[in-house]
Amino acid sequence: MATINPLTTPSATNKLDNTGLNPDSILGKDDFMKLLLTELQHQDPTSPMDSDKILQQTSQLAALETQEKTNKALEAMTASFKQNKNFAAVSSIGKYARLENKVQLKQDTEGKPLPLNFELNFAEDIKEGQIEIYDEKNRLVKVMELSKDTKGKHSYTWDGLTDAGEAAKPGKYSIYANYYNPDGVKLSGEFGSYKIESVKFEDENTYLKLNGAFVPFDKVQEIFEKEV
Repeated sequence: MATINPLTTPSATNKLDNTGLNPDSILGKDDFMKLLLTELQHQDPTSPMDSDKILQQTSQLAALETQEKTNKALEAMTASFKQNKNFAAVSSIGKYARLENKVQLKQDTEGKPLPLNFELNFAEDIKEGQIEIYDEKNRLVKVMELSKDTKGKHSYTWDGLTDAGEAAKPGKYSIYANYYNPDGVKLSGEFGSYKIESVKFEDENTYLKLNGAFVPFDKVQEIFEKEV
């Protein structure tokens, strides 16, 4: 008498396709138990199934049940993680998100640096301050003065020249802002930090609206209360 394999034996409860075959070929726990009991009931009395085969099939049943419990536990865990992630995303509205904080300086065909446009987001009104640009070795290459302005998002342009008037080399640069608010409190900010405006859930993915554009939640490096 053949041994029942729960991973390959077609189930009587599964529907057949138009070829007469079961395309899934997977038994559920209950199907497996029914077939095992049926097999025991209809075995040849003169040649009964030996104990080794019975133990083998009951072991397969136990393994199948364990696998089903594991799958259900993993599904519950995945759903919990997703719920927690969605809650974290919604609760982050109004806070700040930090993305990649480096910008790429490029050159034209003559080797001259191309003007670099960038935006900074300020948590409070600006009384005075400055923008500092650092190269990949964390060396200060350019300082741009800030004048009085309102809080929020502002656009700036770096001509690609260092404080010494030399052309900066192409590559990645970090941009920071140090400024004072009207009360004389010193604050700071950096390129790549934006206020979280809203959250969108689409196609099993979570997106944060930053600087007017939606960014995948996984791209965010840090979420914090405000620019410090």
